[in-house]
Amino acid sequence: MTNSITEIEVIDWELTDYADAFEQQNLRVEERRTGKCGDALIFTEHTPVYTMGMRKDSGQHLLWTEAECSRQGIAVFKSNRGGDITYHGPGQIVGYPILSLAHRKDLHAYLRDLEEVVIRTLAIYGLAAARRKGHTGIWLNNERKICAIGVAVRSWITYHGFALNVCPNMAHFDGIVPCGISEGSVTSLTNELNKAVDIAEVKARLAVEFKQVFRNSHQ
Repeated sequence: MTNSITEIEVIDWELTDYADAFEQQNLRVEERRTGKCGDALIFTEHTPVYTMGMRKDSGQHLLWTEAECSRQGIAVFKSNRGGDITYHGPGQIVGYPILSLAHRKDLHAYLRDLEEVVIRTLAIYGLAAARRKGHTGIWLNNERKICAIGVAVRSWITYHGFALNVCPNMAHFDGIVPCGISEGSVTSLTNELNKAVDIAEVKARLAVEFKQVFRNSHQ
């Protein structure tokens, strides 16, 4: 199995349950670790779920009761990714890169590259997105978060990744303090552009930018 960066496979799992996708990620990480498959960028959209990261006290940022979450049709899942609490749901592109970093064991550089992919993609839509000092994710005007990022690595194989809001149900973010950050709001591509955005088109652009960024970083 070649490890060439040009061989990054793009896979779309379409709509998945978070717990099922988490299990599939773990299987893929093990296959990548043992050389049974190559690097991949996996796309999915999740059925509505709040996921809590490894950050201490992330559970305190769940504002709705269990009963209210149930009434809204939103599951709650404790994850092992980095970061705090976030929301996933239809209309949000979740990207799970399953990559080997064995050639460059630098998680911070990997995170910067992942951020760069999203920043370049949003630039195509005329949005000047950027990092925000002291916070993860991608922001507009340093105040509106459009993409959450939370990663993990095992045996220098990456998993988890980013969640880009294209046209999710924004009311579902009311049930949490997104990523534990109270000074700021959450937005989406549809909100910012004030028009419908084709999710398949955004995925295609993300894939192009992903291959470009990671090809450059692996040279």
